[in-house]
Amino acid sequence: MEKIVVTGGTKLKGEVTIGGAKNSATAILPATILMSGKCTLENVPNISDIKIICNILESLGAKIDWIEQNKLTIDTSNISSSNAPLDKTSKFRASYYLVGALLGKYHSAEVGLPGGCNLGARPIDQHIKGFEALGATVEVEQGKISAKAKKLVGNSIYLDVVSVGATINLMLASVLAEGTTIIDNPAKEPHIVDVANFLNSVGADIRGAGTDSIKINGVKELKKEGTYSIVPDQIEAGTFMLSAVASKGDITIKNCITKHLESLTAKIVEMGANVEDIDGETIRVWCNSRPNKLNIKTLPHPGFPTDLQPQMGVVLSTANGTSIINESIWESRFQYTAELNKMGAKITAQGKTAVFEGVKKLYGSPVYSTDLRAGAALIIAAIAAEGTTEIYNLEYIDRGYENIEEKFRKLGANIKRVKE
Repeated sequence: MEKIVVTGGTKLKGEVTIGGAKNSATAILPATILMSGKCTLENVPNISDIKIICNILESLGAKIDWIEQNKLTIDTSNISSSNAPLDKTSKFRASYYLVGALLGKYHSAEVGLPGGCNLGARPIDQHIKGFEALGATVEVEQGKISAKAKKLVGNSIYLDVVSVGATINLMLASVLAEGTTIIDNPAKEPHIVDVANFLNSVGADIRGAGTDSIKINGVKELKKEGTYSIVPDQIEAGTFMLSAVASKGDITIKNCITKHLESLTAKIVEMGANVEDIDGETIRVWCNSRPNKLNIKTLPHPGFPTDLQPQMGVVLSTANGTSIINESIWESRFQYTAELNKMGAKITAQGKTAVFEGVKKLYGSPVYSTDLRAGAALIIAAIAAEGTTEIYNLEYIDRGYENIEEKFRKLGANIKRVKE
């Protein structure tokens, strides 16, 4: 078993470079199925979630070669099956994108129901509603989703709730369908725009990604070759921005898209910390004093991201006064608060609301990651805390952060990964 050991009390200082977006890459890799050709992807995060999806695609007949640490080629021209291995797909939340891609290309898909972090129920009713509107028959039983269609025909689909997964899945299923598909009330996250940009770069006709309505004009086929660079990861960038505030440090974050970070930037400024947008791709965050209390409600983009809520919770645990976070996306996102309380925080979490009574400092303690973003939050807490913290359940952290301890070490953190 591995653990991360952090000796805290460091003010983080220096520069960090952000990698490619996990949430883009885990959708773009399945999207290459629609090409039936060879694609080169750049700025791919080298994390365990990507390795799992690559493994699943290879089991379907794709050929994948890593050319560099963050660059790969994928050839989907020899995919021989539309039945993804259930034991692998059920461990992986973004596995449901295989349904949209396989259904769109081969009019048949069988995929295990999504797994991943335990953040609460992951309903796929909006996915199913959309697939059926396009002409597919969908069954969910025995831990898997099966979809079949004689042909897919474009339709108007209104999403009853804003869903990132359903928006991307319906884009994938519609790209090669006959006629025009319109998705109303779609999600607008940066990775949705990125998936649409990728598909358009290889011959799709998608308009309006990032707005209130997405229009997909079906095409007969996509290009057989393409090259695409994945957008920088806004959540990784936000994680380092909040680590600067929590540690009262000064960090310059490179290779990010500052426009994607506006909701976080506004809250950091409201807390009394400082943000400088240098050139649209570089942002500097520094903090010299205890942050002010703050109230936050997580919302779909462009609102405050749920994936930055635990990291913000660390900052608020030592803020001056009482803060409230209302979590509107995942019902089990506050599991991390019990771990922060072990470090001396005073947090009361009930349902979708948590109250943070700010304390002057946190103290080192053995803690356990409860999900991917909680793991990153605990690292930030450990760096800001007095004493030594041991963090367990690293498999969650490795799902979404590449070389996280090395990046924090370069900023001055006393952090190491050790085997027990």
